[in-house]
Amino acid sequence: MEIFHHSNSTHFCFCFWVSLTFFFFFPFSSAQLSPSETRILIQIQHILEYPQPLQSWSNSTNFCNLPPTQSLTILCSGSHITELTIIGNKTTTQKPLSNNFSIYSFFTIITKLSNLRSLKLVGLGMWGPLPSMISRLKSIEMLDISSNFFTGEIPDSIGSLISIRRLVLSDNLFNGSVPHLNHLKLLEDLHLGKNHLGPNFPLLPFNLVNVSLRNNSIRSAIPNDIKNFSLLRMFDLSSNKLLGSIPYFLLSLPSIQNLNLADNRLSGSLPLNMSCSSNLTYLDISKNLLIGKLPICFREGKNRTVLSSWNCFSGGGLKKQHPYSYCNKQALAVEVPVEVKKRQSNIKIWAVVGIIGGGVGIAIVFMGLVVLILRVLKRKRANHVTKSDNVVIEKGHGHVPRTMRLASLLPPYNVFTLEEMEDATNNFDPSNLVGELGLQGQIYKGWLRDGSRVLVRCLKIKEKLSPQSLQQQMEVISKLRHRNLVSVLGHCIATYQNQNPINTATTIFIVMEYMANGSLRDHLSEWAKRDTLKWPQRMGLTMGVAKGVEFLHSGISPGIFGNGLRIENILLDETLSPKLSSYKIPLSSSSKLQTRNENGEKEDIYQLGSILLQLITGKVIESKRELDILKIEMESSLVESSTRLREVIDPSIRGSFAYDSIKTAVEISLKCVCEDENGRPNIEDFLWHMKYSLQVQQGWTTSSGNLSTMIN
Repeated sequence: MEIFHHSNSTHFCFCFWVSLTFFFFFPFSSAQLSPSETRILIQIQHILEYPQPLQSWSNSTNFCNLPPTQSLTILCSGSHITELTIIGNKTTTQKPLSNNFSIYSFFTIITKLSNLRSLKLVGLGMWGPLPSMISRLKSIEMLDISSNFFTGEIPDSIGSLISIRRLVLSDNLFNGSVPHLNHLKLLEDLHLGKNHLGPNFPLLPFNLVNVSLRNNSIRSAIPNDIKNFSLLRMFDLSSNKLLGSIPYFLLSLPSIQNLNLADNRLSGSLPLNMSCSSNLTYLDISKNLLIGKLPICFREGKNRTVLSSWNCFSGGGLKKQHPYSYCNKQALAVEVPVEVKKRQSNIKIWAVVGIIGGGVGIAIVFMGLVVLILRVLKRKRANHVTKSDNVVIEKGHGHVPRTMRLASLLPPYNVFTLEEMEDATNNFDPSNLVGELGLQGQIYKGWLRDGSRVLVRCLKIKEKLSPQSLQQQMEVISKLRHRNLVSVLGHCIATYQNQNPINTATTIFIVMEYMANGSLRDHLSEWAKRDTLKWPQRMGLTMGVAKGVEFLHSGISPGIFGNGLRIENILLDETLSPKLSSYKIPLSSSSKLQTRNENGEKEDIYQLGSILLQLITGKVIESKRELDILKIEMESSLVESSTRLREVIDPSIRGSFAYDSIKTAVEISLKCVCEDENGRPNIEDFLWHMKYSLQVQQGWTTSSGNLSTMIN
C-alpha cells in the first residue's frame, strides 16, 4: 500500500511539473479581443487581399490565442492588440497588390488599433505614399514596413512618433529628403536603406545605436554633429553619393563597431596617426576617392576587418587601387553642395554679403549674355527641322522621345594586354563569370585600371588564323560602336603555343561597356518601373532597338545577322536608351568572314516583333506557345473593334497613346512574327512604319494638349 501511495505521488508531481513548464514556456492569453478590433483584423485581411498568413481568419477566430509563427504574431493585453506582425512570402518574386488596394483605407483602419506598440508589415506588396495619419499610432515603439512599394516622401508626421524606438522603412521606393527626426529621443534603431532618399543628409537624434542609410541618393558631406553620437554602434552609409572627406572623429566614436562608407565619392587622405575606437571591428571604405597611406590603427586589433580596395592608397603592397591621378581628377569633378558647406562652416556675415553682392552683379551680366545668345539661336532654328539620329520631325510636331537623343561619345577603342585582362577579372575568378554564350564564349564582369566597369567576352579559337585574317576580323570588331549597341571598347589577343603546333590555341578577349540600369525585361516585369514607361517612351525604346538591328544588318560590312534578340538582352543606360547586348561577335575559326544570312535576318525581325508586342501588352513572353496565344489575341482584337484592342493593351499606358499610332505598331509587330518568313518585313520597312506611328502620336499629343505624354 505504501509503494502504491509513493508511485501515485510521483505521478502527481510529474504532471504538475509538466503543467507548470507548459504554462511558462507556452503561455496562452486569457484575453478576449474586443469585437471592434476583431472587425478591424477582418478588414485588414480583406484590404491586403488575403495573404497566406491570414487566409484562415474568420469572425470566430480567437486572435489573442493564435500561436506565433514566423509570418504572423498577434499579442494582446486585456481586450486590445499590442503587437501585430504580418510577413509576406519573400521567397518568390514580390509583386504589388492590385489596383483595388487603397493605402489610405488601410491606414485609416489600422490606426484605430490605438494600443499598438509594435507593428511589422513586411513584404506584403503595399503601394502608394505613406499617409501622414501614421502619426495616430501614439503608442508605437517599433514600426517596420520594409520590402513594400511605398512611394513619395516620408511624411513629416513620422517625426511626431515620440515613443518610437525602432523604425524600419528600408527596401521601398521613398524619395526626397528625410523629415527631421532629431526630436525622437527614444529612437535607437533607424533603417532607411534601399530607397531613393536625398540629396541632403537627414537630421538625426543623438541617441541612435544602429543606423542604415545605404543604397540611397544622399549627395552631401557627413555632418559634424555625428561626433555627438556616443552610443552609435552600427553606421552604414554605403552606396550613396557622399562627398568631402571622412571626418576623423567618425572612426573614434566610443561605441562604434561596424562602419560602412563604401561606394561613395569621399576624397582626401586620412592622418597616419589617427585613432580608431577599440570597439571598431569592421570598416569598409572601398570604392571611394581616398589617397595617401592607410592609418596605422587600421592594422591594429586582432579581430578588425578593414576593406579599402578601389581607392588610390599607396604603400604597403595594397592591391586593387587606382592611380593617384584617377582620384585627383574625379575628386575635382565633384563638389560639396552649398547647403552642406553652410552647415559645416561659420562664414562671417560680412563675407557672405560681399560674395552675394558680387555674385548678383556677375549674374546680371551673365543673364544678359544668355538672353542674347538664345535669341540668336532661336532665329537660326526657326527655319530648320528638328533632328535626331533616329528620326526627322518637322517643326511643330512635338518632342523627340528622350531615348532617341544622341548619346555621349564613347571612349576610344583600345588594344589591351593579357595582364590587363587578368587584372580586370581577378584572373578570371569564377565569381566574376556572368554567363555562357556557347560558341560566342564566356562573359566575365570586371574593372579596368581607370575604375570603369566592363564586360569581358572570352572567345577561344582552336584553329590557327593567318595574321591577315585576324587583322581583318579585328577591324570589323572595332567598328561595332553604335549608340544602341553595348559597344566594344577594345580587344586583347592571346596565343597559347603548345608543343604540338597543331594544338595552338588563340583566345580573343572582347572588352564591352557595362550597363548598370538593368534590362528591358526588368522594367516590364517590375510594376513600379513598368508604370513609368508610357507609350511614347516605349516607341522610343522600340526605335532604339530597331536602329541597333539596322546598324548590324547594313551599317557595317559584312552585315551581322541572327543576333539572338531577347527582351532580357536589351539593356538600358542611365537615360533609358536601349542597347543590344547579345549580338554576334563576327569571329570565325575559318579565314572567311561571315556573309549575309537570310534566315538570320528574318529571325532578327521575328524577335523584334516579339519585343514590340511585349512592350504593347506589358506581358513578358516566356515561350513560343505564349507568343502564339498572344498573337491570336492581338489579331482577333484588330478585327473585332477598337474597344477590344484597347482592352488587350497594357493598362499602364492607357491614356498616353493615339489609337492609330498603337494600331500601326500592332500591325507591323504581327507582320514581324508571321510564320512565313517571306511575309516578314525587312528592317527598313519596320522603321518606316514606326516613324509613321511616331508622327501620328506626336500629332495627337500636340492637338490634344496632353503634355504629360510628351518626352523632353
